[in-house]
Amino acid sequence: MNILIGLIIIAIGSFGQSSSYVPINKVKSWSWECFWLVQGIFAWLVFPFLGALLAVPAESSLIQILSVDSSATFKAMGFGVLWGVGGLTFGLSMRYLGIALGQSIALGTCSAFGTLIPALMKGTDLFRGNGLILLIGVCITLAGIAVIGYAGSLRAKNMTEEEKKAAVKDFALTKGLLVALLAGVMSACFALGLEAGAPLFVSGTNELFKTLPATLMVTTGGFFTNAVYCIFQNIKNKSGKDYFTVSGGILVNNVLFCALAGILWYSQFFGLSMGKSFFTESPVMLAFSWSILMSLNVIFSNVWGIVLKEWKGVGSKTILVLTIGICILIFSLFFPNIAG
Repeated sequence: MNILIGLIIIAIGSFGQSSSYVPINKVKSWSWECFWLVQGIFAWLVFPFLGALLAVPAESSLIQILSVDSSATFKAMGFGVLWGVGGLTFGLSMRYLGIALGQSIALGTCSAFGTLIPALMKGTDLFRGNGLILLIGVCITLAGIAVIGYAGSLRAKNMTEEEKKAAVKDFALTKGLLVALLAGVMSACFALGLEAGAPLFVSGTNELFKTLPATLMVTTGGFFTNAVYCIFQNIKNKSGKDYFTVSGGILVNNVLFCALAGILWYSQFFGLSMGKSFFTESPVMLAFSWSILMSLNVIFSNVWGIVLKEWKGVGSKTILVLTIGICILIFSLFFPNIAG
């Protein structure tokens, strides 16, 4: 029962993350870099800080937790800087491929690297026992994502250039695939940052929120990378004036939708922290939790892709392939617990 509760909690957070790109369409008169920077303030600073406060027990402080192991704090932040590159290119992959295909490619790569590398760093033998179950689970996840990626290629092949642009304004398959792969590899640094920040807790810390201080350090590092890039783009494109030239009503609208995007994005790691606390009796599920989150993100992102009509006009074969891919991913969520 605990495993199921943990999965449901992670799924709720994942649904929030996969919905975080929807508010983009409600932001008016701002360039991409303006939206990305402002939503990043909420997603990577404000809400992670508030979440981390929940991990602080009575008679302690967040500063005390972050000072428990300064090496772990700076390592988590350092991985966050690297993850920031992934977060930045992750947004670009959505721009060039759309929510469904962009998230599928990026999150698939992120799932494999973010699950297996921490296991290897702990000395896990991936060819026997729980390690083998973990490896097979990741392979099943990648198979499901590959099938969804194939569905995306079928969609692109059967659509005219006009239809591609209608579904995804800046659609560019080759450029998008390269960006999505880079995003996936670098995004896996988030999982490494969480592992590096594991010592950041004090006696009395609630297990539900135990990883949230480390999450704050990773997102803070990521914010730095994204802020530098967005400000550079503001200067290059002369879009910095966008922050100040919109009227009061539009400004409020944009800030509110950026805040909504931010809290929806952060909900995945809030849910991951809570969900993992229910996996403590199953080491293999605990190790597989990152892959579970990525699989759920892919599933929900494709659901949003259907809702937003990114798959409009495709043939029945493409829909069948997409459905098979989603079913494989759903099976991957339960495989480690079944096999273990």
